[in-house]
Amino acid sequence: MSSAAEQIQSLISAVESDLGIEANAPVGQQAQKQQQKPKAKKPKAPKPTKAPAADPNQPEITKLDIRVGRIVKVWKHETADKLYCEEIDVGEDAPRQIASGLVHHYALEQMQDARVLVLCNLKPRNLVGFRSHGMVMCAAVPLEDGKEKVAFVTPPEGAKVGERITFEGLTGEPFSPAQVEKKKVLMVLGDEMKTDADGVAKWKEHVFSTSAGPCTAPVSNGLIR
Repeated sequence: MSSAAEQIQSLISAVESDLGIEANAPVGQQAQKQQQKPKAKKPKAPKPTKAPAADPNQPEITKLDIRVGRIVKVWKHETADKLYCEEIDVGEDAPRQIASGLVHHYALEQMQDARVLVLCNLKPRNLVGFRSHGMVMCAAVPLEDGKEKVAFVTPPEGAKVGERITFEGLTGEPFSPAQVEKKKVLMVLGDEMKTDADGVAKWKEHVFSTSAGPCTAPVSNGLIR
């Protein structure tokens, strides 16, 4: 029969084996080996996906980022009589602040909650001290008295806030605000954005379209700006 000391030593050896400790190794060496466990490799973060580059030869209208928006807040500018200040939901984390010269065309109550088209890829600019980032798109036609009839270009019911306006048969990524300004995209488009006799918004023969149908305005043969 083995002695009690031998039995104890056998138990110690079994525990050391379970812990990966070499039998009879110096205590310092045992601790060092325990500390030398392989480090777990950190997973590599995925590389960010680059947005497709805009093509300078794409159709001019596709260089614009026009989206469905909803005016969630509106008030009159403190000092500019013609300006409304708006907060417009265009599907981003926060509403866009935009100023529009529509005081003579819409009552404040008509502006609130209106569904509109917003040109989003413009540089922010100060309009009489108000930082405006985008443009509400309207159709306008001259009247006999020298004034203008101006009205929103509106998306159809069912179009989702934030969705980009498309043009059948045309594709292209929107330009950056800096590119829109540098390439004078709006100037190049000129008077090619307009409503037809039925008030349907078009660029040349291409309709301003959403997932729910075409965009329209209560203005026939009006320039869109």
